[in-house]
Amino acid sequence: MSCLEPKDFCSTEQEEDVRYKGMNQGALFEDDKKDVEARGSVAVLLPYPVDKAYDYIVPEGLCVAPGDFVCVPLGNREIAGVVWGVGVGDIAPAKLKEIVLRYDIEPMTEVTRAFVDWVAGYTLAAKGSVLKMALSVPAGLTPLKPSRGFEIPAIKDVPEKGLSEQRRKVLEVMADGVVRRASEIAALAGCSSGVVAGMADKGLIEEVSVYNPAPCLYPNPEGKLADLSEDQQAASDELCALVKSGKYSATLLDGVTGAGKTEVYFEAVAQSLKQGKQVVIMLPEIALSNAFLDRFKSRFGCEPALWHSNLTSAQRRDTWRGVAQGDTRVVVGARSALFLPYKELGLIIVDEEHDPAYKQEDGVIYHARDMAVVRAHLGQIPVVLASATPSLETMMNAWEERYNHLVLTSRYGGAALPDISVVDLRSDKPERQSFLSKTLTLAMQETLDKKEQVLLFLNRRGYAPLTLCRTCGHRMECPRCTAWLVEHRRSGRLHCHHCGYHVPIPKICPSCEDKDSFAACGPGVERIFEETKALFPDARMMVLASDTTESHEELKAMIKQVEKGEVDIIIGTQIIAKGHHFPNLTLVGVVDADLGLTGGDLRAAERTYQMLHQVSGRAGRAKDKRGKVLLQSWMPEHRIMKAMAGSGRDDFLSVEAAEREVVQMPPYSRLVGIIVSGRDERLVQEISKQLGRSAPQGVSESGAKIQTLGPAPAPMVRLRGKFRYRLLVRADKAINVQKTVRAWVDSVKVPSTVRVYIDIDPQSFL
Repeated sequence: MSCLEPKDFCSTEQEEDVRYKGMNQGALFEDDKKDVEARGSVAVLLPYPVDKAYDYIVPEGLCVAPGDFVCVPLGNREIAGVVWGVGVGDIAPAKLKEIVLRYDIEPMTEVTRAFVDWVAGYTLAAKGSVLKMALSVPAGLTPLKPSRGFEIPAIKDVPEKGLSEQRRKVLEVMADGVVRRASEIAALAGCSSGVVAGMADKGLIEEVSVYNPAPCLYPNPEGKLADLSEDQQAASDELCALVKSGKYSATLLDGVTGAGKTEVYFEAVAQSLKQGKQVVIMLPEIALSNAFLDRFKSRFGCEPALWHSNLTSAQRRDTWRGVAQGDTRVVVGARSALFLPYKELGLIIVDEEHDPAYKQEDGVIYHARDMAVVRAHLGQIPVVLASATPSLETMMNAWEERYNHLVLTSRYGGAALPDISVVDLRSDKPERQSFLSKTLTLAMQETLDKKEQVLLFLNRRGYAPLTLCRTCGHRMECPRCTAWLVEHRRSGRLHCHHCGYHVPIPKICPSCEDKDSFAACGPGVERIFEETKALFPDARMMVLASDTTESHEELKAMIKQVEKGEVDIIIGTQIIAKGHHFPNLTLVGVVDADLGLTGGDLRAAERTYQMLHQVSGRAGRAKDKRGKVLLQSWMPEHRIMKAMAGSGRDDFLSVEAAEREVVQMPPYSRLVGIIVSGRDERLVQEISKQLGRSAPQGVSESGAKIQTLGPAPAPMVRLRGKFRYRLLVRADKAINVQKTVRAWVDSVKVPSTVRVYIDIDPQSFL
């Protein structure tokens, strides 16, 4: 199943064993203290792809306990690891190496260690690989050099007169007694750092050392409160009560786009902060969430600690250490933020819980939303899953009352939901080499005449998805992937969106050698920009896609332009589909609403509906401006189009659930994907066939069924130069699928040049 149910935490012997071994190690160490002293060794888990901890001697005079971060020798290196428990004692002490040192930092908590064990057991990943996600910044183990901080001297007569307004504001900020750096004081007081330094020179304030520059040290839970609606207040009160209870709970916060879900769960965040707990808020696209960060700062008086791949090494170090020490109070991050070593985590928020970005496809293959539920259960804390378009698995848990279900049915501030209609492209065909129907272009003109904004949505980057020769039909394909090269007019090159390969657009066909014979087939956002510019030459236009901005700051500036009304027509991909609030945006036109429905993916219909619903939610978010959405489709009779135009989300999900039940697909069964990968296609095929011949099949004594499909070439048979074959296991929930799959895969000898990846609960089938 994709979204774990509470009963699944210990539903099999294997998972129960994994959980309780992890949870009891602290007690085990204390109970066997004499045994430890006799052996003189402890087990240290290292952040490498190993599945067991190694024994190390505890040198005389050093005291260590489970969870301590230690430095140990490994070969000719010294690396950081975590004491995982009592030494196994199966190696003679004379052959063991000594621990080098114990780091001066708070130990990894028992719950975090249990979580590492659980994730490793569930995903069938090496335990050390999971630890690496929690010990991702070894530099954070070392105390930082002190910075210059300032405070008001304990005994000091501050003159009541003669102070400038800026200096008076500085003293007001510092009156709370908190030691801050000059830049922090200046930001709060609205002055320059030079003012602070000048006051130190005059003796008005005193310089002291600041040893902890951890971000988000002092969020104010009593900060600027939102004016909540009646529905929001009721949901907020219930979430706060769950936080106060100090128990595990899973809650779906289900609200239409623009309902104010963020303001609701911010109150739960505030309640957790009042109780002295840490909070993690997970977002699928943290680097794109400028509006969210502004709202957080407005509510809590400071910025949250960020955790995503675009941070500098220094930022990652400061946040990691701040989290481990318990100083950093709120982390807003991508899926990996869940694995930070929180000292006292009290609340987990998973925003846009349906988003595919929560699935990690490389390294340790896991779904962060599901692991968030597990982490909350192990720590006995609340987890909140928020979405306007919940995944089917989450909705099933809510419908069957395994999750609490809070619903916000209307938009915040009195704004109305947009009117949605489908444009039938069979009868309203665009002109040749065009992609915008007459209905859509007329609506665009009406919107522009009212000085309002238009969003054209197409989830396809570049100019055209396919480039072929008019003479011989040759298609330009990536030499390393089973994918067509995408033309980008902006760069003048053909790009592979899977591996990054790119080449100049050729002048001569490599097949027939005809000159200037290549034609662009199909639209990308650049081509829609070209067509729109020809139709509305005076309109101010912008393309917003992940490859049209050079940096996060540039993207932030572009979003600000839209918010200020400096752009009339926005043409964007999925980065514009959610989380943004553009008050003057009243028309959304979806260029190809059918995109994503082909290919046979299990979740194709669900994901297409979610994407269309989210992008439609950008229209008409202001109270006095009704929004309109036009979906261009060649299949207007499709149930997704009918659901968008009126039948409703829950009806769509009910039909989707019924279809999955008929064919026994998740959430009514378990799936496991097996991906065999390597550069030698023949060898990959051979290993795949060996796995296929010994694959689990049939019915158990209890009547539980398991079936293995394949092997077969993956739809993306070659990716980044490696050939890929797939097998798919479908099993009844009663089967211990991890134990079964592990025994099966281990029975086949795999050469070092071939990799076998196990994907529990796969989300993608490419």
